[in-house]
Amino acid sequence: MWGGGGGGGWVVTVAVVVVAMGGVAGGVGGWVSDGGGGGGVQVMTWLVVAGRLADCKCAFEAIFNFGDSNSDTGGFWAAFPAQSGPYGMTYFKKPAGRATDGRLMIDFLDGFEYFNLTELRFESFYGVSASNGRLVDCKCAFEAIFNFGDSNSDTGGFWAAFPSQSGPYGMTYFKKPAGRATDGRLMIDFLAQALGLPFLSPYLQSIGSDYRHGANFATSASTVLLPQSSLFVSGLSPFALPIQLNQMKHFKVKVDEPQSNGSNNLPQPDIFEKSIFTFYIGQNDFTSDLGSLGMSGSKIMLSQVVSQIAATIKELYGLGGRTFLVLNLAPVGCYPLFLAGLPHNSSDLDAFGCVISYNNAVVDYNNMLKEALNQTRQAIPDASLIYVDTHAILLELFQHPTSHGLKYGPRACCGYGDGDYNFDPKVYCGNTKVINGSTLIATACSDPYNYVSWDGIHATEAANKLVTYAILNGSYFDPPFPLHQLCDLKPID
Repeated sequence: MWGGGGGGGWVVTVAVVVVAMGGVAGGVGGWVSDGGGGGGVQVMTWLVVAGRLADCKCAFEAIFNFGDSNSDTGGFWAAFPAQSGPYGMTYFKKPAGRATDGRLMIDFLDGFEYFNLTELRFESFYGVSASNGRLVDCKCAFEAIFNFGDSNSDTGGFWAAFPSQSGPYGMTYFKKPAGRATDGRLMIDFLAQALGLPFLSPYLQSIGSDYRHGANFATSASTVLLPQSSLFVSGLSPFALPIQLNQMKHFKVKVDEPQSNGSNNLPQPDIFEKSIFTFYIGQNDFTSDLGSLGMSGSKIMLSQVVSQIAATIKELYGLGGRTFLVLNLAPVGCYPLFLAGLPHNSSDLDAFGCVISYNNAVVDYNNMLKEALNQTRQAIPDASLIYVDTHAILLELFQHPTSHGLKYGPRACCGYGDGDYNFDPKVYCGNTKVINGSTLIATACSDPYNYVSWDGIHATEAANKLVTYAILNGSYFDPPFPLHQLCDLKPID
């Protein structure tokens, strides 16, 4: 509705904009086509809470926009950094995340400056607090962590992109779901704590994030190799390692821009050479290939996996990275998900109840990874490239839980079915399903601190803490890496 303003100005009270959707905005002209996808015509509605009466204080202080490329101010390119010129040539003089030469309608709404999703600062958001980001009375050679991975080190990226996580995840430490695939903290959380750093903010999480001491590019269900089908078909995340690398490149571009200096939530441009780059990824490549290709077929794919990890490290080296920690794969043959969900013979179980053939396949992969890192090390001689044997630590916990203050090895805390594994692949942790008239509820145990396995495929906070203790000891680094000498390590609680 348009009408005359009280002081000679105009006010936009509500505007509804209907556009054709179904594909993506294509071509230089920015026309929207259905792209052959069968999407047809959809409706995008803007509820625009904006306006200004001349010489009047506006009643509306913010805009919350929902849309596609016709009003995207950088969201898509923040997730999948790839935009190039001539986009942005007219106003921004460079690509600015918009599918046009300059500004969008959402930018021109009267009374508001243009939005820049990729450079928003969130200190003014009420009810949102970020870690203060200080090094806690700690002199350390490393001022930041940049992490690449999957659900084993995702601190909220997947759930920022696809918000849906519910309890009992997060029950131990955060007392609520915290974007982590466990009951509490992950190894990456404990590593940050030991270095005197705040928990890593997910790159995909905009509100409340603080990137002064690093960023987490990991997302649950991620693979090293690009997935061959969508998340909703394969269950694999679109944010594979090559995408995470592109996000890192985009992040560095933003950090290096002159206007970013002095930002309250971005690091200084020299941060990368003073950072640890961590990798904990590959499990989803391994398990998806194992299920679809079998043992022999998976080995061919896994050689490509280690090559991609090595190539990524070289690119990060080119961006300034000088210290890399690469965690190997866990003994998945001890995971309840594989013990209960994949076929195996009783003769293939070891004395501790783990599948021998699966664990042997993991060892083969880890050896390939170690050799690839040895070769990569020769190409970056002035960098520290460390292979971290988390496999050995977790295998010890699964085999001898009581020796380390735990009670249960290959048994899930959160699951359904009780039995040896307390896991049923038909219903995962926190879910409820009705099958043949019976209601199946996968609930959490009351004592996750006694378990190695949280939900059948991820470790508990208790196990993550024990693994981190062992890592910080330095005896699982290859080659030896004196982290405890480079940093005054803080105790982890």
